[in-house]
Amino acid sequence: MHFAEEPHRLGFERASALLQVQIGCTWGRCAYCAVCARHPGPAEVTPLEEVTEDLNELAQGWRAHSRVFLYGSNPFGIPHEQLVARMELIHEKLPSVKSIGGFACISDIKARSDKELAEWAALGADGLSLGAESGYAPALALMRKPQRPADIEEQCARLDAAGITYTLFYLVGMAGRGHGAESAKASAEVFNRIDPYRINVMTLSVFEGTPLYEMVQRGEFEPASERENFLEMRDFVNGLTDCRTFIDTGHDVNLVHFDGVLPRDREGMVKLLSLRAERANERMLSDYRSRMRRF
Repeated sequence: MHFAEEPHRLGFERASALLQVQIGCTWGRCAYCAVCARHPGPAEVTPLEEVTEDLNELAQGWRAHSRVFLYGSNPFGIPHEQLVARMELIHEKLPSVKSIGGFACISDIKARSDKELAEWAALGADGLSLGAESGYAPALALMRKPQRPADIEEQCARLDAAGITYTLFYLVGMAGRGHGAESAKASAEVFNRIDPYRINVMTLSVFEGTPLYEMVQRGEFEPASERENFLEMRDFVNGLTDCRTFIDTGHDVNLVHFDGVLPRDREGMVKLLSLRAERANERMLSDYRSRMRRF
């Protein structure tokens, strides 16, 4: 298999076949992104010849794959014709595949016509992983995200209309020290109106080599404490009053791991996060985060 780096996958994609179709990111400007720091410059689309070789290898495996996860920072942002060619090839080589997922920016969806989204759906695109990150406008601007809160709602509505489900990512700590409560409130309001299939919660980490690291060194951004992060996560979950969705915090960047279904498990999640905030050993947790491996 062709991979430009050691591949990693989301926990809920553990059963999916990984297929690299992109190196780098078509946006590549998010301040916190360690992936873009490793692959500066324009994104590259994996040559069709390599994709064909990898699909032939997957086809020779012992299992019949039902889902393929397109590997890359935002494979649904590559040129439409090239993406479609690779999706068609997946079905040709792996006829058992029912759905195709991958990461996408909100701006990737915005750049597609309704006809193109319908073509994605017809080829099995579903369960996309969308980097919404926040519904708090100042945090989106600070981290150089290519969307506003209204864009998130508008583009998710277009995916709904096309019949494509999605996971929304929420990035705790993105607003910086002292702004977690307002970020959680604004974001919960946006996510409530969308009501996504799944919400994947992650926590901001400052990795050396990223623009955010330089911002911290210059005193332009002060990361939230771990206690603040727990409280922001709590307030966000508690504010999701209109969502019937699955919450997942299983990624390594989080210092608390749980999953559950809203609204059924809200009380337990809120109690857990309140307890973690109350008992937070800031020195120990900050030391742990400082040693965290870049993903």
